[in-house]
Amino acid sequence: MALTTPVAVPYASYLRVYEPLAAFPEPERSHWARYARRGSLPGAQDELRRSLADLVPVPPVVVPVRESADAFVAEVDGVLCVCPWRTRLRGWQALAGLGDELPAPVLDAAVPPVVRREAAADYDRWRERNPDARPWIRSATWHVPVRWFVLFADEEREYGKGAGGGAGGAGEALVLRYRTPMVQARRRVARALKVLREELEDSPLVDGLVDVGRWLEEFHPRSMVELDYGGLVYTIPEDQLASDHSAADTAEGLAALREGDGERASAVYERLTERWRAVRHRGLAS
Repeated sequence: MALTTPVAVPYASYLRVYEPLAAFPEPERSHWARYARRGSLPGAQDELRRSLADLVPVPPVVVPVRESADAFVAEVDGVLCVCPWRTRLRGWQALAGLGDELPAPVLDAAVPPVVRREAAADYDRWRERNPDARPWIRSATWHVPVRWFVLFADEEREYGKGAGGGAGGAGEALVLRYRTPMVQARRRVARALKVLREELEDSPLVDGLVDVGRWLEEFHPRSMVELDYGGLVYTIPEDQLASDHSAADTAEGLAALREGDGERASAVYERLTERWRAVRHRGLAS
């Protein structure tokens, strides 16, 4: 059976980049250094609660008025690394993509057109002042994109109880995540793209992987990349979660393609897509 939780979790997965302090200019570097020394840091659930609170007013506040000054923090080989939330920027980007996920009547009821127009205008003005801005976090609802697994190896998989669901916060929650050095993630993307371009004439996986690769290139080479199953751990049955080795399956499929074994590659890809199709169907049923 799927896990239950008393807290409100989004059924979403996250791809995060933690950059070393050296990657940040002043005064932001000093801000994060002071921030990391705080006793108790907010986690993923805290960010979610704040976002949900903004949706209560009428009309809803779909994008925060001010940018978040919070971040996830990790120590990587003795180096302090941070992953800024940038909730406002991610809110704008998520709002822009809602039209692809929701039918127009549902979208209009949830977020009135006038609210969306005002938010889009605010984003355009902000982008003019911040043309190079990018988020440190990407998210996907009700699944983990297969292209994300390319960045990781099975031995980097972490499964079990962890603090705050894998990204800070108090208390313990079930965690399924992968963590890898940036150099490894970039290397795996390059290798996968070489195989896919040689063996497949046309594949949406190639375009998606190119996009991820370009995003990774924007960060410090000593960063850490994390894939966190987030709230998905509360909707996937425990036995299926424990046996989920999607990064290993992805690597197996790429190896089969590299060896010219199209039949085995197709079987692995079907296994992967069926696993995540079943999860996405739970979202439709909800």
